[in-house]
Amino acid sequence: MSRTTYRCTCGALLEYNQNLVSDRGATSRTWKCKECATPVPGMIAEKIGHQHPS
Repeated sequence: MSRTTYRCTCGALLEYNQNLVSDRGATSRTWKCKECATPVPGMIAEKIGHQHPS
């Protein structure tokens, strides 16, 4: 399985769960870039959230 990466609007490359901040709401969870707090699309963030550096 290939790694998922995402380039945030601030220029940060998001590829591991350490690059994301999770906000748990009442009904769902949203993900944001750790560097600038810009929201990350849910499907991409869920995949990145399960990746760990090895």
